[in-house]
Amino acid sequence: MKHTPTIIAAALSFALAGPAAATATPEEIKTLGTTHTLWGAEMAGNKDGTIPAYTGPIKPPASYDAKNPGVRPDPFAAEKPLFSIDAKNMAQYADKLSPGIQAVLKKYATYRLDVYPSHRTASYPKFFTDNTLKNATGGCKTVNDGLQIAGCHGGMPFPFPKTGNEVMWNRLLKYDAYALMSANMTGSVVDTQGNRTVTGMGTMWIQYDIFDPERTTPIAEQEIYERLRIDYNEPARKAGEKLIVQDSVDMVNVGRRAWSYLPGMRRVKLAPDIAYDTPSPTGGGAGTVDEAAVFYGSLDRYDFKLVGKRELYIPYNSYKVRDPRQCPSSVSMSTRNHLNPDCVRWELHRVWEVKATLKPGKRHVYPTRTLYWDEDLPGVGIADNYDSTGQVFRVTHTLPITLYETAAHSTDEWVTMDLATGNYARQEDVTDKGGWVAIPFKPKTFFASEALAGEGVR
Repeated sequence: MKHTPTIIAAALSFALAGPAAATATPEEIKTLGTTHTLWGAEMAGNKDGTIPAYTGPIKPPASYDAKNPGVRPDPFAAEKPLFSIDAKNMAQYADKLSPGIQAVLKKYATYRLDVYPSHRTASYPKFFTDNTLKNATGGCKTVNDGLQIAGCHGGMPFPFPKTGNEVMWNRLLKYDAYALMSANMTGSVVDTQGNRTVTGMGTMWIQYDIFDPERTTPIAEQEIYERLRIDYNEPARKAGEKLIVQDSVDMVNVGRRAWSYLPGMRRVKLAPDIAYDTPSPTGGGAGTVDEAAVFYGSLDRYDFKLVGKRELYIPYNSYKVRDPRQCPSSVSMSTRNHLNPDCVRWELHRVWEVKATLKPGKRHVYPTRTLYWDEDLPGVGIADNYDSTGQVFRVTHTLPITLYETAAHSTDEWVTMDLATGNYARQEDVTDKGGWVAIPFKPKTFFASEALAGEGVR
């Protein structure tokens, strides 16, 4: 996975000759493919050996059946936890725990982190790493107070981020696949008595036109970078509902556009509330729209400060919690207040820490948030969300895996723990019925409001 010296030299020459718009320095660019991965993460492990060097993509276990790609057995099933962290010993590991996770440990005696050996399993296609090099050398930048990008290609926008907004753009333009589908994406909530309620189930499609492998042009100034569609079939009250969300790289003039089809009204309508701190449609009051998958949406309400890079325990390689043979929903969501700790794998990774502070004149239920994003997979991480008194209100984290059948990831499964109510919400993939799979591109009309009107039940 290395570029030839000729390509690196040519790119470096361009960087030196061109305008000083690129955030990557010539010295940093030289390290891509050597001391840094082709997407900008540190190649080496840490000095303690608790974070390994990056050595290449994950390989599927022998039990993986390529004919059933949505069900992915745990490649690390034979591994045992190195140790566990709970309220009694958390002080020993506090420097590698987010304040939000520490708050959860303090509040719930049943919560614990089983820490396993770390595995860096990111996998990117060549076009993505080629485009990352273009971004580093060709002047990819943020403009308009970080709310737009310019001169960027479909790779990692900022392999060497210098600002909080650049880290957040890496998350927004994360690479999971060109297009993904889950036939049984499920939202559910567990109350303080341990009762699980399915709040929405259906088929979800996510598509990133900017990651067309045949594309050679940069991302246009108002282009849609992510298209999402959900067709609900359960529970009965939501059956027949449809939702489309489109997010643009221009958060100033375009922003998010969303439409919903409601069978009871038999019409399509704009859904401007599918944004910011509107309660999540499937969160049961335990989360907001923009904390789906830790952060989902526009950056315009916060100032984002890059604190730096640190080592942190985060959920990673979450095959076990997604495997119905090990942790079906009846097991993983059988405990009150949080997921069953037996089902969640924690690992030590390097993360970018970003502090989000509400801008003057803006409103949000979370005045401050601290976000932690993995250096290899910028869609993987934790959010500590604070209330107006400065106390941890909710903690959200992803449950990511790397796909076996192609260079791709699944980072959109997550859980939010509401420390005020004791409830928690999860978006999960019912893998025994067919989980996330990479699919060919669908036409843009599939993600248009007219498609909802044409397909709605009348």
